[in-house]
Amino acid sequence: MIMAKLCIVLILIIVSTNVMADKRSVAIVIHGGAGTIVKEKMTASIESEYRQALTDAVKAGYKVLQTGGDSTQAVIAAITLMEDSPLFNAGKGSVFTHDGKNEMDASIMEGNHLEAGSVAGVSRIKNPIQLAYRIMQNSPHVILAGKGAERFAAQENIEFVDPAYFYTERRWQQLQKLLLEDAQSGKAGDQKSNYKNRHSTRLSEDAGDGFDDHKFGTVGAVALDQYGHIAAGTSTGGMTNKRFGRVGDSPIIGAGTYADDESCGISATGHGEYFIRAVVAHDICARVRYKGISLQRGADEVIMDKLVKMRGEGGVIGIDPQGNVVFSFNTKGMYRAAIDVTGTLTVAIFK
Repeated sequence: MIMAKLCIVLILIIVSTNVMADKRSVAIVIHGGAGTIVKEKMTASIESEYRQALTDAVKAGYKVLQTGGDSTQAVIAAITLMEDSPLFNAGKGSVFTHDGKNEMDASIMEGNHLEAGSVAGVSRIKNPIQLAYRIMQNSPHVILAGKGAERFAAQENIEFVDPAYFYTERRWQQLQKLLLEDAQSGKAGDQKSNYKNRHSTRLSEDAGDGFDDHKFGTVGAVALDQYGHIAAGTSTGGMTNKRFGRVGDSPIIGAGTYADDESCGISATGHGEYFIRAVVAHDICARVRYKGISLQRGADEVIMDKLVKMRGEGGVIGIDPQGNVVFSFNTKGMYRAAIDVTGTLTVAIFK
């Protein structure tokens, strides 16, 4: 009997040791958009609000990881908080389209089985990242858009809100400013050329917080859980004054979001048209995997070289299988925060 009990104890110790050996350190990194962020234009109180919001979001994701949750749930927890904040161009703080509406996009991907889900052009979903997750889990499709996506959301009991929920005075005034510029520049007479010319150049900084995010505003998160699985997610309200059902890079797997346990997880923020054409998120992970380079080098090759040559602006956050956290952006700033494998918290805004 004694020998039997000793054998059982020994087996439990071995199993416990093996389980512990399989567990790894956790890490998470988030962003709240990249663009023309100028310290001189930002008041101390607004800067403090952004830093607190970033801190709260990254800690929410990290808590999920610390308590045994997976990387996908950590990403959702962090992004949901940012979607609920009026500070960021996602969820509650989404910008307005040319027609004075809010159209939101989001995506999520997990690097273990390369499963992904995304949603585009929804206007009544409180937290688009949660709908993207349900699409990944319960739909045979990867991307759902517009009214069809909302029908699926109703089937999944996703929370709906009245479109008025997304109204913020700051975003409304940003739209009015651009509409006035359109009228003054005679855009109506030459829609295509004026639209392309204005959106290929930087606008002046927003007077409210020193951040011109008319085309850069996005939120995102990338996490590594204790079992070595990476997940990435991105959510956005899109581009101020966008027209014709425009969809940016955020819901495009491989452009704005990508995750692969073998290489890295990436969430992007920037002028989406360039990120789509450059397949930014996937390109970074592919360089890491096939060239055998570090994630930081891979990110810099794409953001600081490839995109710059294309005249594209923006940035990315990422994590590799070892838990190394990276940031890379070619703009004046990027709202960002991370908690690395040592548990060290970093929050930054300016370049």
